[in-house]
Amino acid sequence: MSAKFGPGGNSLSFYASGKKSTVDAPEWVSKFGLDCYEYQAGKGLFGSDDTFRKIGENAKANNIRMSLHAPYYISLSGIETEKRLKSVDYITKSVKAAELMNAELIVIHTGSASKITREEAVELAKDTMFKALEAVGDTNVTLALETMGKLNQLGTLDEVLDICSIDKRLCPVVDFGHLNARNVGNLFITVDDYRKVFDTIANKLGDKYADTLHCHFSKIEYTNAGEKKHLTFEDSVFGPPFEPLMEAIALEKVSPFIICESDGTMAEDALAMKKYYNSIV
Repeated sequence: MSAKFGPGGNSLSFYASGKKSTVDAPEWVSKFGLDCYEYQAGKGLFGSDDTFRKIGENAKANNIRMSLHAPYYISLSGIETEKRLKSVDYITKSVKAAELMNAELIVIHTGSASKITREEAVELAKDTMFKALEAVGDTNVTLALETMGKLNQLGTLDEVLDICSIDKRLCPVVDFGHLNARNVGNLFITVDDYRKVFDTIANKLGDKYADTLHCHFSKIEYTNAGEKKHLTFEDSVFGPPFEPLMEAIALEKVSPFIICESDGTMAEDALAMKKYYNSIV
């Protein structure tokens, strides 16, 4: 096993090549030299069942591993019960779409921690995920909780791991750019900085969760409040650098999925990571 690399959504170059439909994305990603693809439903699940099925067929034909980013407006820790439980419905619909497109997991935002204590937010999120797991029932799709980039959001690494610890069907998604941004930079500089993340996950949840970790990576501009906007690898100010992460993956002998969320150059930057990784393993 080795690390897998791919884009989150479609690069500008995908459309520049004449492609218009995401149905074509897995084949395009494969020809670009990448291994996986994350379907972006952040603004909502607007595709038809037939479209999702065709994306899955295209992915299978081109040996592309799939994941799906569930809507951004999911809030596991919302203080209004009706709105919070609406998230359970969004999660079940995301799982259905993921099943149709042969996606292995859905990425879920954890929610806000701005009006209550962080401990209260974690407990609400756990309750929401208990209900979501019950609603989803028997499925091969893993529910994956993402670390977040703004300080007022629930989603530090420890918080995500705490929520995931309630059920083996949950797993973390580590967004290294988000964690760096919420730390206002300088969190990931050395190889050991990145290795600590894999070690923390292994110690908290078990080795298999670290070995097959689903990751997001991009350079992200931040303010004192955390994440501001995604950048490209051309940025030399905000970071974090990807090279030490590739070296950490090689040293840890883990096989993560690295989804690149650069601003418009996600395929190109994913390929840059893959080439660097291949050069050192």
